[in-house]
Amino acid sequence: MYLLGIDIGSSSIKVSLVDAESKLCKASAQEPDGEAIIRSPQPGFAEQDPNEWWQHIVNATKRALREGGIDGQEVAAIGIAYQMHGLVCVDKNQQVLRPSIIWCDSRAVEIGNAAFADLGAEKCLSHLLNSPGNFTASKLKWVKDNEPELYAKIDKIMLPGDFAAMKLTGDAVTTVSGLSEGMFWDFAEEKPAKFLLEYYGLDEEKLCPTVPTFGHQGSVCAAAARELGLKAGIPVSYRAGDQPNNALSLNVFESGDIAATGGTSGVVYGVSDLRKFDPQSRVNTFAHVNHSSEQTRLGVLLCVNGTGILNSWVRRLLGNVSYKEMDDLARSVAPGSEGLCVLPFGNGAERMLENRNIGAAFAGLDFNRHNRAHMCRAAQEGIAFSFIYGIEIMKEMGVVPQNIRAGKANLFLCDFFRETLATLSGAEIDLLDTDGSAGAARGAGFGAGIYKTREEAFGSIRQVGKTSPVDVMKEPLQAAYANWKAELTARI
Repeated sequence: MYLLGIDIGSSSIKVSLVDAESKLCKASAQEPDGEAIIRSPQPGFAEQDPNEWWQHIVNATKRALREGGIDGQEVAAIGIAYQMHGLVCVDKNQQVLRPSIIWCDSRAVEIGNAAFADLGAEKCLSHLLNSPGNFTASKLKWVKDNEPELYAKIDKIMLPGDFAAMKLTGDAVTTVSGLSEGMFWDFAEEKPAKFLLEYYGLDEEKLCPTVPTFGHQGSVCAAAARELGLKAGIPVSYRAGDQPNNALSLNVFESGDIAATGGTSGVVYGVSDLRKFDPQSRVNTFAHVNHSSEQTRLGVLLCVNGTGILNSWVRRLLGNVSYKEMDDLARSVAPGSEGLCVLPFGNGAERMLENRNIGAAFAGLDFNRHNRAHMCRAAQEGIAFSFIYGIEIMKEMGVVPQNIRAGKANLFLCDFFRETLATLSGAEIDLLDTDGSAGAARGAGFGAGIYKTREEAFGSIRQVGKTSPVDVMKEPLQAAYANWKAELTARI
């Protein structure tokens, strides 16, 4: 018996098949072969075609089954993780009406800022726990204002994971966690945020009805089963945004637990049992996967848009060298990169910079001293420094990382990146053998009742490394961070 996990990222879509008994990943596949296309028809815009996501899901599922030698009839439950904050619009026939406006799209920043000013900080923060900001509700308002004929055709709006579930089951439903990430959920009233919908002039009936994060969310329909090589009737029993799902994958459920990830964007995610918020909405608070009206479990999310995408850009700039070669080059340079610093903010408006889009920058560049190795080191340090800058904001909210859990993937594969982050944060970093798609598969097992407890589903995840602060690096890194922070402050 196998559990299927689907992780819809903006760079790629990964599918994993986990053996339900051993809890080990037996097969996985990723599509497309390169990085998925993000289209930018205007500066600050970022869009992807939801139908391309579905085709990648189909291709990756078939390949994982084939390469793993697994019969699709043996899949018992499906879980979905997905890039957060995207907007998908479908008509009454469940046909996509326009490309998805994804998480790093900046077009709705001013719409959210105006709502925050007009509705007032107290109202927004006490009910939404955030500014309306550049989130899904504001993006839908942009569609209403700029594409009114298309808006009139919308039957349901949904998040990327809701779209995938709809394609699997034929049912258009969402979760409270999903509504909260879109600014559609009122935490004070424990229902959809009617006051924001009314302010924006949005129709509440365009929201999907909610289902539990864990539990029966629909069954695979015959058409999807044929496309995927599965049997009809398999339950979809779990879904969550990529960052709550990453936390779940790392067994991060309770207050004080911290998870981190570094893909296209970088995230530090802490669980809290307090309904606290950042008055400037630089870090954001959403319903965690185990939140309920009876049990407060909120995810405090620090997101830096320009992390892995900076690493990828530098790699291409250097002639498509391998990431291993980049790491080796970076290690040949002393901490601080001899004064070269990189601000990694070139992937849209940054929430922790109060939704400013300041662009990326290389500062202190000396043509006579700096080479490609300095560029590699400064880029990795700039990413780590941006994490530290955000962690300082999280500390103001009482989320103080002592131990950070991360999956063995992406930026956290780099030793000196982990050393830099651990040394400046003072936290130990535990590296665990899991990823988003495998976590979604285990979440499906818990949601379907195959695992009776969370501990049964997630307690046996294998630790494969630990990184502690490096005392000898502390002083030079603190000096480099101070220089980096001064450069940032001059631009915001």
